[in-house]
Amino acid sequence: MELKPGDTFSTSREVTDELIRKFADVSGDYNPLHLDEEYAATTRFGKRIAHGMLSGAFISGVLGYELSVRKIVYLGQTMKFRAPVFIGDTITITGTVKSVRPDKPVIKIETVCENQDGVRVVDGEAVIMLLD
Repeated sequence: MELKPGDTFSTSREVTDELIRKFADVSGDYNPLHLDEEYAATTRFGKRIAHGMLSGAFISGVLGYELSVRKIVYLGQTMKFRAPVFIGDTITITGTVKSVRPDKPVIKIETVCENQDGVRVVDGEAVIMLLD
């Protein structure tokens, strides 16, 4: 299947306590803001938030699996964290093809994560290469 500018793909994921704790184990990031209710209650967020890079992992999942091609190499990703992600949020991750290089299978994709209220929590751009 050929990808073209404007093509869109997405999925949704619920953020759970278990997912945050597993991500802490995988990443080694045990910041109490993510894991300690008492500490997090004293911060500007008032409660625990998910690791920012958990949203990055969600984006990777969309590019690696929801994209119809399913055979890619991730070349780069920019991300701007716009709002916190809390336990219980459902995050919808959407990729939209922005451009396809005519000389090689390199594609730029706008990446957006929004919560269940339509609040944009992360946005950025991915660059991927399609494999044969």
